[in-house]
Amino acid sequence: MEHLDWGLKMTVLGMGLVFSLLALLWGLLVLVLALDKEEVEPEDDDTSDEAAVEPQVAVGGLPSELVSAIIVATLKHKALRGGTTSMMQTTCASNQPSPWAAAGRARQTNNWISRGK
Repeated sequence: MEHLDWGLKMTVLGMGLVFSLLALLWGLLVLVLALDKEEVEPEDDDTSDEAAVEPQVAVGGLPSELVSAIIVATLKHKALRGGTTSMMQTTCASNQPSPWAAAGRARQTNNWISRGK
């Protein structure tokens, strides 16, 4: 019973220390975020033609320039990777199985082999 009491005391002490330090860290982060806020400057009411033009919105509320940049980057990536992503690739550029795929296949086929038990 003596060992159980000692174990429970150590458990409570250790967990209490961990959670109190987490609470202290949380409080410090809240304090830093409160002190680090930037002041927002009021915007000038500019009635010029440049301010009145809004960017065209495409898919999902994103600007059309951003959507077109994403599409170009995706197409360029597919062209460099041969139309597949790196997770789907089963061969390297030299038409040899990739080391990742070879290791996975070896692990799968070695699981069922009897080890002399």
